[in-house]
Amino acid sequence: MSEPLAASAAAPAAKTTELRAATELREKATELRATTAELVAKAAALDAADELAGRRELFTLDDASVYLDGNSLGALPRNVPERLQDVIARQWGELGIRSWTEGGWWTAPERIGDRIAPLVGAGQGQIVVGDSTSVNVFKAVVAAVRLLDAREDGDPVRDEILVDATTFPTDGYIARSAARMTGKRLVPVDPEKLLGALGPRTAVVLVNHVDFRTGRLYDLPGITTAAHEAGALVVWDLCHSAGALPVGLDTHGVDLAVGCTYKYLNGGPGSPAFLYVAERHQAAFDSPLPGWNSHTDPFAMDPDFAAADGAVRGRVGTPDILSMLALEAALDVWEGVRVEVVRAKSLALTDFFLECVEAYAPPGRVTSMTPAAHAERGSQVALRCAEAPAVMETLIARGVIGDLRRPDVLRFGFTPLYVGFADAERAARALGEVLTEIPARVPAASAVEVTGPGV
Repeated sequence: MSEPLAASAAAPAAKTTELRAATELREKATELRATTAELVAKAAALDAADELAGRRELFTLDDASVYLDGNSLGALPRNVPERLQDVIARQWGELGIRSWTEGGWWTAPERIGDRIAPLVGAGQGQIVVGDSTSVNVFKAVVAAVRLLDAREDGDPVRDEILVDATTFPTDGYIARSAARMTGKRLVPVDPEKLLGALGPRTAVVLVNHVDFRTGRLYDLPGITTAAHEAGALVVWDLCHSAGALPVGLDTHGVDLAVGCTYKYLNGGPGSPAFLYVAERHQAAFDSPLPGWNSHTDPFAMDPDFAAADGAVRGRVGTPDILSMLALEAALDVWEGVRVEVVRAKSLALTDFFLECVEAYAPPGRVTSMTPAAHAERGSQVALRCAEAPAVMETLIARGVIGDLRRPDVLRFGFTPLYVGFADAERAARALGEVLTEIPARVPAASAVEVTGPGV
């Protein structure tokens, strides 16, 4: 066949291919519009039935964006600026130093601790607020070792501190330092294998309730019970669970726990953390950081330290009043809210978001790292994505605020007090659009096909 004839014959075939491709695109667009309409309607119905929907009005939020980073920094409650203005202008400006007594500044760490207590399932008098999470992890781990060593039946063979090998780095750094200070050996353990690692040498276990990368929820009751049966004590890090789900510290016999207040408790950037010391341990709690605030008579200025009673032993120095009272005001949004209701909405939100991601994201571009099982899920969704840095940067530019954990994790936090189902649908739809626009990265190993002898 001559070249003109071949070209003539190929033209109809090419035209047919083009028409078929155009038809497929139209069909996909029609299908996507139908899916979008269905999911938008479902989101509206879920929001209409949401008993927490009205809480959103208690926060300062930009309706032009979707804020899904409350697992890193919670949104600003509307009442906080006015409260801080009063603290600065009236309490500090007019009352001055009298506010330590007249303004209740001195007792703020215990008072605010008692307000956090119901949110983590603790009775009154067991939580003190102050210092950072890092400092409180140090106090808790060292004090736990000392509690164990002080037992009359103390076993000198107990020379290991087990730490969650996937923990937030600071916890690992501090656990290593605590091990050096107390003469113990640090043993990093995959949390999936933690129960099998417990034994007669285990002194203390430091575990995260929810993994900061994946959103995986670990079995607090089961691990606590197993550790106690092995003769060890447990310190729980509640940074990604406090304010997001029921914890049950007292019910499950937890020994010590720490948590931050700037995530799901919305205390503000750098707001003080909290330390839980179970009542049964308080009399023997021996802080590695005794300060004048934890002295039984702080203003006696006694050179010899005598620890105060109760959770006050967890205090160290002068509290950061501005940040502490901002947190106290932020906790007002919890009045009348049960954590169980928050948990139910959290699971419904993350379920719906994952449903929307499956509908909108191009196949194979993202993989959920967050467990599907409700019993194993915190209040965030983590998606593995090869192009995660570029994807998150683009999402944020479009008003969907999540965050990135390098190299390839997209994190989306769901704070039920102010995140709605329409937010979840909008965020997933934006993610699908961004993934469509950003080319998939071709792995180097498969970019070029290599054949031949020896390959």
